[in-house]
Amino acid sequence: MRIAIPVTQGVLAAHFGHCERFALFDVEEPAGNITDRRQLDSPPHQPGLLPAWLAERGADMIIAGGMGQRAVGLFTSHGIRVLLGAPSVSPEDVVNQYLAGTLELGENVCDH
Repeated sequence: MRIAIPVTQGVLAAHFGHCERFALFDVEEPAGNITDRRQLDSPPHQPGLLPAWLAERGADMIIAGGMGQRAVGLFTSHGIRVLLGAPSVSPEDVVNQYLAGTLELGENVCDH
């Protein structure tokens, strides 16, 4: 599985559409081991672009702080599972908490 995390200033970006880059983590299931990690600079912001862009890069899941409902639908239509309300901590912490089953999700911080 490949997990995408939007990153700004080294931590999970509150809104995925305005992040500086994406951290991509390959994880081995069911063991839950991280087998690879890389960062990609985000393409210029265009509504609707990121779901297809991340799907082309093999993402199976995105964990974000917030996202509008249209974007959620676009990610889902590309076969990418969406988890929202994640805390603004390092991308490694987000993925490790998810894999350990301890990731606490709060409110979707996006209101559109």
